[in-house]
Amino acid sequence: MSILDSLDQCGSDRLFWFTDRPSGLRAVICVDDLTLGPAAGGVRTRSYATEQDALEDVCALAQAMTRKCALAGLAAGGAKALVLEDKLTNRSAAFMRLGGFIEELGGMFRTAGDLGTTTQDLEAMATTTQYVHTDTSHLAGSVARTTLRSMEAALEVLGETGLRGKKVLVQGCGDMGEAVAKALVAAGAEVLLSDLLAERSAEVAKDLGVQAIRSEDLFQVEADVFAPCAVGGVIDDALARTLKVRTVCGAANNVLAEDEAGETLMERGIILVPDVLSSSGAVIDGIGRSVMGLSDRGDLLNEIRDTTFVILKMAQDENIPPHRVAMDVADARLARAKEKK
Repeated sequence: MSILDSLDQCGSDRLFWFTDRPSGLRAVICVDDLTLGPAAGGVRTRSYATEQDALEDVCALAQAMTRKCALAGLAAGGAKALVLEDKLTNRSAAFMRLGGFIEELGGMFRTAGDLGTTTQDLEAMATTTQYVHTDTSHLAGSVARTTLRSMEAALEVLGETGLRGKKVLVQGCGDMGEAVAKALVAAGAEVLLSDLLAERSAEVAKDLGVQAIRSEDLFQVEADVFAPCAVGGVIDDALARTLKVRTVCGAANNVLAEDEAGETLMERGIILVPDVLSSSGAVIDGIGRSVMGLSDRGDLLNEIRDTTFVILKMAQDENIPPHRVAMDVADARLARAKEKK
């Protein structure tokens, strides 16, 4: 499939490829939609088997960001950047060059960190662009806030009140996973942590006074909530048939590996909170500050609880998987906005 065919297939507006031979930078930015405002999305740094895989991933992530912004009521569209990690020869120089490219877009794309991108990477970008948010710990706290608000809504749909005493499995102990785990502990939940790097989960678990479990044992544990906070695509149909939880709600993006997995979860009575809701804290915080001019984004962050509850109830009433309902609601807002232009 050609690049243009891929872009047509995902429905995004713009695709930018960037290279810088001295630093080994090879990156792509997908700007999915600008109907509601400038496009927002993080910079993901990782290796891919093929450039086609990278292209498909960046388009899917950018499209999810568009819907995330629409559902959160933001004056922004969606985008995503990918840096091909295995090609880098001078990491600092590469991210400085990427920042320069982003600056040339003139504010069309607003960004922050994402999986595989370090604070040092963002700080290097900030030397050449004004359109990057470098405070990853603050943004992680905002994601934790919307993740917990979404969990509360899901439990309310199940007839439960609050997170105190609920057992939650947190997958991934990076910035987002650690922030979610801290917020859960503060809310009185029983937290079990897992990470592919066992020493990382052990360290975070010790700091928080919770239990760390091996990644290979994670899905054998019965719990109230599974919170995926690492890579996307973690739930395929096989896992959806065996998960021993009541709801899935985390900080990761695009958690479903295949659409059928969402249907299987619904058939088993497991509530899947669409990740475009639960993981929306960072973009709400960033766009609320930089584009909408809000000194306090707390109300916008907390409103995700009500939005999540409404969408989950719609899904129940219409017997449609929640992630599809969320897509429809977001697309409807975009369609109305386009009609007014």
